[in-house]
Amino acid sequence: MTRVLVVDDEPQIVRALRINLRARRYDVETAGDGASALHVAAHRHPDLVVLDLGLPDMEGTEVIRGLRGWTGVPIIVLSGRAGSADKVAALDAGADDYITKPFGVDELLARMRAVTRRSQPGSEGVPMVVVGDFTVDFAARVVTGGDREVRLTPREWDLLEHLARHPGKLLGRERLLQEIWGPQYRTETNYLRQYMARLRRKLERDPARPRHLLTEPAMGYRFAP
Repeated sequence: MTRVLVVDDEPQIVRALRINLRARRYDVETAGDGASALHVAAHRHPDLVVLDLGLPDMEGTEVIRGLRGWTGVPIIVLSGRAGSADKVAALDAGADDYITKPFGVDELLARMRAVTRRSQPGSEGVPMVVVGDFTVDFAARVVTGGDREVRLTPREWDLLEHLARHPGKLLGRERLLQEIWGPQYRTETNYLRQYMARLRRKLERDPARPRHLLTEPAMGYRFAP
């Protein structure tokens, strides 16, 4: 049974989620503040965390960073904050998805299933993907197909593989920079723009209108299979 930790200081939302999730055979743990959430997560090891950002004792992004210090558990932010800055901060901190309140239970359940599938053992391995006219083999580090020879630099391979390991998922700019270039490059967004432009020129049929290597303005990047 999948164990879900719901972190929210609004009792009515916690109650509604507990009822709906238990009805669908989820094991539900709850916490009303950030400190309790970190404590429960450390002792109960949930399979998924649904987290509000506006907690009474700390920001939800602090909880995300606290969890990411030791676990890769999927985290879905469920927040009344609809601004892009809040979404970017949560994604950069390590959240896997972001839903704005008010929300539909069916949508939440679909997002939960999606992030759970991505976190299953073996889901991180991506032997190959198709981008435009090309098949990209990550194991052999070879690009085949199309009407031209394609060679990728080591950094281009790293960026493409990181995006392909999370198909359909929006990856924040800061997170990509930190994980691929290192913590000291977290603000160097020009690096990402340059390398994404190179990948599109090499792999997309129409680099000006990419279908696979997508930009979410002011937020991050996404690989669309």
